Amino acid sequence: MKLLERFTQKGHLKMIIKYTKKDISNRVAEKTGNSFIDSHATVSEIFNVMREMMTEDDHNIRIEIRGFGTLQVKPTKAKPRARNPKTNEEVFVPPHRKTHFKPGRILKAKLSKPI
Repeated sequence: MKLLERFTQKGHLKMIIKYTKKDISNRVAEKTGNSFIDSHATVSEIFNVMREMMTEDDHNIRIEIRGFGTLQVKPTKAKPRARNPKTNEEVFVPPHRKTHFKPGRILKAKLSKPI
């Protein structure tokens, strides 16, 4: 876990906690009683499998994890008249795929509680 400091647009300092795959592996090892090496291998393999599934040639891919949320790969249309904000030049953006995450009911309920 790393504590990051960022400035908002209004110049206020905002603290951000950043978790890495190593932090997830440590937490899994603590909860399951397994070693860090075993937990890290399992967590890495889960992410590898999810990455492989999401990068398959199919255009619409959806991974549902009950209680957590849904990861979805959605195709985008080509944009023949997009604009480069730096140079104001018009550029063509080819069609591609993007990811979308929708939190599940349990996660949404926990996040919607007042701080």
